[in-house]
Amino acid sequence: MNDVTDWLPESLLSQWRSAVDGSGNTDWALTALSLLGLVVVAVLVDWLTQRIVRPLVVRAVQASPTRIDDALLARGVIKRVSHVAPALVVYAGLRLVPGLPELLVLVLGKVALAYMVLVVAMAASAFLSALNDLYERRPDARNRPIKGYVQLGKIVVYVVAMIAIVAVLINKSPLVLLGGLGAFAAVLLLVFKDTILSLVASVQIASNDMVRVGDWIEIPSMGVDGDIVDIALHTVKVQAFDKTIVTVPTHKLIDASVKNWRGMSESGGRRIKRALHVDQGTVRFLDDALQRRLSRFALLQAHFERKRSELEDWNARLPEGEGRILNARRLTNVGCFRAYVTAYLEAHPRVDHGKTLMVRQLDPGPTGLPLEVYCFAATTAWGEYEGIQADIFDHLLAILPEFGLRLFQQPGGADMAMGFATLRDAAGEAA
Repeated sequence: MNDVTDWLPESLLSQWRSAVDGSGNTDWALTALSLLGLVVVAVLVDWLTQRIVRPLVVRAVQASPTRIDDALLARGVIKRVSHVAPALVVYAGLRLVPGLPELLVLVLGKVALAYMVLVVAMAASAFLSALNDLYERRPDARNRPIKGYVQLGKIVVYVVAMIAIVAVLINKSPLVLLGGLGAFAAVLLLVFKDTILSLVASVQIASNDMVRVGDWIEIPSMGVDGDIVDIALHTVKVQAFDKTIVTVPTHKLIDASVKNWRGMSESGGRRIKRALHVDQGTVRFLDDALQRRLSRFALLQAHFERKRSELEDWNARLPEGEGRILNARRLTNVGCFRAYVTAYLEAHPRVDHGKTLMVRQLDPGPTGLPLEVYCFAATTAWGEYEGIQADIFDHLLAILPEFGLRLFQQPGGADMAMGFATLRDAAGEAA
């Protein structure tokens, strides 16, 4: 088999030998041909790496039972590392190109070396992302995410890579550049102020378990109300209930007042706290007719039996006389209504009976006498909770007139019209 150089002209071969031996001047055509050959070799190495070597590595990774190599493959670490090969060929082969100016060799070599440093930095960043993916598969990863620390590690990797690239391009030691950074410390602190604040906030959030992915939080000062979908170094993404995404700086979770509904979610019940405003003019003692009517309610039977003996014992100790009736204790319609609501809630199948349950009076005011219902629905799902709450108050609003009570509300147009009609009729009768 003939030598691979047999097809080249003898003049070109002699120029090549003289260029290699350093004994003669190199023709520009030989330099261009050699440079083209170097490019072809780099392209061929890249093709072999991407088409043969990398697929073999991918198959080996897919056949491996371990999970870390699968994470590296998914994040493209192997793909990024494979791009080092052609740059390495260019960096090593520039010295073999005859007649290439020394300055050009130096510049192209530094560019190739800087490119390799950048590729390695990108591969290291992808490696950190792969580690985060592996960590998120753990059961406790939701409670203590490390995404913020991973992002900080990426910042460090790229800062080191940037220093190394600059050092390569200007042909200085990285230690010299690091020493010169002390003069720019104030500028760096100003530039990375948010990063430093976010890092401190991330440490506090993780150590104190303040918020987690999936928590429902409220930040009233910022109008934020929704579920946390992502916690990163600089930002926390909160998905509102209308499916919009609100981005909050991480350090704001430390600076602002944050309400976390995680305790409610973990308890399995959600609080119902709402008041009915009763018209105070309708509050009165029970007469015989109203008591007979209320005695039909099965939920009030236990209340009437308990109160009957209690009132009889109390009233039996009162002295005989004209003031006996005035001093006697009697049942009221609003008290019976409170007892009815309590019994109704205790019998309700969707109310959590293991938590606080009460019906209480609040301070009377210009809008009537508030009767507050305080209990917990036996669910944390928003839709179910609203349905349970609505069903309870639908029933209470409808049953309230049976107790001789009336809700207070501001007079509307229909109320004013009825009032004027009543006055007009009264004036007509008087005339």
